[in-house]
Amino acid sequence: MNNSVLWYRQPAERFEEALPVGAGRFGAMLYGKPDCELLRLNEDSVWSGGPRERINPDALTGFPQVRSLIMEGRIAEAEKLAFETMQGCTPNMRHYMPLGDLSVKLTLPQGEMTDYRRELNLETGVYAVSFRIGGALFRREVIASNPAQCLLIRLTGDVPFDAAAAIDGRDDDYDSNRINTYDKVPFLEYNGGSGAVNGIRFACALTAQSADGWLYSTGNTLKIDCAREMTFALSVRTNYYHPDADLAAYARADLNAALPRLWDALLHEHITDYQALASRVSLDLNGETDLPTDALLKAVQDGGTDLLKPLLELYFRYGRYLMIAGSRPDSLPLNLQGIWNVDMWPAWGSRFTVNINTQMNYWCAESCALPECHLPLFKLLERVAENGRRTAREMYGLEGFCCHHNTDLWGDTAPQDLWMPATIWPTGGAWLALHIMEHYRYTADAVFLRRYYLILHDAALFFTGYLTENAQGQLVTCPSVSPENTYRLENGESGCLCAGPSMDSQIITELYRDVLEADSILQMHDPIAPLLRDQLEKLPKPQIGKYGQIMEWAVDYDETEPGHRHISQLFALHPAHQISPRRTPVLADAAATTIRRRLSHGGGHTGWSCAWIANMFARLHDGAQAYDMLHKLMCASTNPNLFDMHPPFQIDGNFGGTAAIAECLLQSDADGITVLPACPPEWKTGSFRGLRTYGGFTVDAVWEQHAITNITVCAATGGVCRLSAIGQFTVNDAAGNPVPLRKEADGFMAFDTVPMGKYTLSAR
Repeated sequence: MNNSVLWYRQPAERFEEALPVGAGRFGAMLYGKPDCELLRLNEDSVWSGGPRERINPDALTGFPQVRSLIMEGRIAEAEKLAFETMQGCTPNMRHYMPLGDLSVKLTLPQGEMTDYRRELNLETGVYAVSFRIGGALFRREVIASNPAQCLLIRLTGDVPFDAAAAIDGRDDDYDSNRINTYDKVPFLEYNGGSGAVNGIRFACALTAQSADGWLYSTGNTLKIDCAREMTFALSVRTNYYHPDADLAAYARADLNAALPRLWDALLHEHITDYQALASRVSLDLNGETDLPTDALLKAVQDGGTDLLKPLLELYFRYGRYLMIAGSRPDSLPLNLQGIWNVDMWPAWGSRFTVNINTQMNYWCAESCALPECHLPLFKLLERVAENGRRTAREMYGLEGFCCHHNTDLWGDTAPQDLWMPATIWPTGGAWLALHIMEHYRYTADAVFLRRYYLILHDAALFFTGYLTENAQGQLVTCPSVSPENTYRLENGESGCLCAGPSMDSQIITELYRDVLEADSILQMHDPIAPLLRDQLEKLPKPQIGKYGQIMEWAVDYDETEPGHRHISQLFALHPAHQISPRRTPVLADAAATTIRRRLSHGGGHTGWSCAWIANMFARLHDGAQAYDMLHKLMCASTNPNLFDMHPPFQIDGNFGGTAAIAECLLQSDADGITVLPACPPEWKTGSFRGLRTYGGFTVDAVWEQHAITNITVCAATGGVCRLSAIGQFTVNDAAGNPVPLRKEADGFMAFDTVPMGKYTLSAR
């Protein structure tokens, strides 16, 4: 059975049932009613306004006072002063907004509707609806074409029908919605913006064509009458990308370039572009089903564990689809909802939340062979670093750059919200910067690394000044928080601000190591390197607390919420590699205890948190527990359209879940590659193709009854391949010649590769 199609026997009644299309910069949610296709439109730069000046003018004097109060144990006073002197002014950054609603209403023949089907094909990136009325077949296809930079809607019928298209849906947040004619062709032009100084302006254009129908307009509606085939095309441009352009003319130009071409050519171009990315990876867990997607999900939620394999195959492919659809090299990165938001005031502003959610969006980009889709994050990081240098200087009197727990399309780095568990956290920029070396480790792209080295350097430079010595002689952050969690003091009071939360020390450890590694690779001879080495020795290491858990704070406090969704103290386990079953078994056992304690108190109750725990269990090589968390993700946090539920909808859980499936099958770190490190017992037989690892290797594997039969390794840049897999193997190159295989002292197998070489390991 084909586990590459989301399909349904009825239209969507609500957002959580609608299906997404996208081309990175723009996208839509589609509902599929027979007589009206509703497209909830998004463009990734349509935000609520321009850049804001939000740095608190009292921060420079308030910061040392807050630090002193924390070091003296006067937490309540410190938190009160922090909110007076350090919070952003205003507390809120700009927020994401939808573009509008496009409705295409059809006048169809009378009669009973049969054979309805709504689908999203993950092999082609094409959305389709089909049904019959009185034996006549009607079909629509929708693509968000990256090559054409247009949203294209193709409608066909066995008998003639009429269609009318109009745009609305932003309340009063648009300026113009009317038909204009150019060269005798009617265009619906829908223009507007936020109204703020230096805000976002957009221009949306819609037109249509039909070989056998009559195209005309009434009011602000485009109409085609008496046609068996017709195509509507929509384009949108904003002043974020084109600050000096005539946006309406630019949008019309997109349509003028696309619509003279035949539909088949546009469709072929879209599929070719999409499949160049989508076809790199495949997964087969030997799961079969003929159920519609919503019925499949419901069956799993009702206890049909035999159907979890085909559901997870579909979910994995869907995660890669969402990455391709939502993040392209010339787009903004994925925010909390990607390009699929319907609310003018979305939850948490649908911003870039950088105390895990934005980073989680990109956990699967490299391992699942979509490095191009990772690139928008680095463009945003350039803005974050630029603004963060000013924030570091004006808030803290320090060099380098910092960012707190949110940012927006302008790269705002001042504290966001008035929420003590999250707001005063200066480590968001450092975590974002870690993606630089992660991209390099998969691609070995030294040009990329050199371009972004200064950002790595400046992220570390900030903390060389921000760290302060505690009573034990350790260097710690202060003030800071363990993201979104609260601790309980011995006197019964609770607190959030602290000195030295474990996640901060772990992130800074990773950051300093990344700078030192990049400095060595690029031969920068950076003068900061000796200071980083010295400070690394003084950073706190993960500690085991009274419950056998990894401590979340420098003091072994109890949490006020033991089942908290964040497990920040396990950053060292995932996404970092500081804790591992192979190198730090005692800490790995404590990490497992930490997770079990969270779960026993109701943890993992949000989709992204559940996905993070699945990744953590995979890193602990516990396939059974990782599988249980993936099962929980499907049962408790997945909508009928397979969108993640926080609740409400947040797309990070989709990407976290996709990454977790990949982590079960293939992992890599500085030591080497591990094949099937956490393959669940239920996945007895299967295969994957195209997953990627550190060192620029691409790996395929086949296993039967839990025994690996075949591994294929493609080496992009050559070098030594170190690989761990259960079994005895022989290695041959692409010509069939045997390749020497060395057994290393740590248990890894090693063999030499050449650039673009292909090697097959066969079980013996």
